[in-house]
Amino acid sequence: MIDNRRLGAAILLGLMLGACAGPAIPRATPPRAAPPPPSTVVRPVQNNALIGNSADAIGRMFGKPRLDVTEGAGRKLQYAGSTCILDVYFYAPRAGADPVATHVDARTPDGRNAEVDSCARALRR
Repeated sequence: MIDNRRLGAAILLGLMLGACAGPAIPRATPPRAAPPPPSTVVRPVQNNALIGNSADAIGRMFGKPRLDVTEGAGRKLQYAGSTCILDVYFYAPRAGADPVATHVDARTPDGRNAEVDSCARALRR
C-alpha cells in the first residue's frame, strides 16, 4: 500500500524542484567568425594619370618615396617636394592580382588640398 503522505511529499518535492529550476537558460554560443568579404574588383574613382599604375611604375616616375607604408592589403607611397605632398594608395583589383594605384591624394606642405595632376608634374624626376 502506498503511503499517501509520502506520495504527496514526493509530488510536492518534484513540483518544487521543477519550479526552482525555472526555464532553461540558453547557452551562449561562441560568435561565428564573419566570412571574408567577397572578392570585389576595385574600380578607380579618380581620373588622373596615376590610377592603374603599379608601384614600380610610380617609382620610375617619382623616384624613391619618402614613405612606404603597408597596412593590411593596402600600400601607400608618399612623395614630397617643396610645393606639394603626394600619397598614392595601392590595392589589388582582384584576388591574386598585383596591386595598382587606386587613389591619390595631394596637399600642400601646410596641409591644404592640392590638385593631383599639378602636384604629380611638380614631383616628376
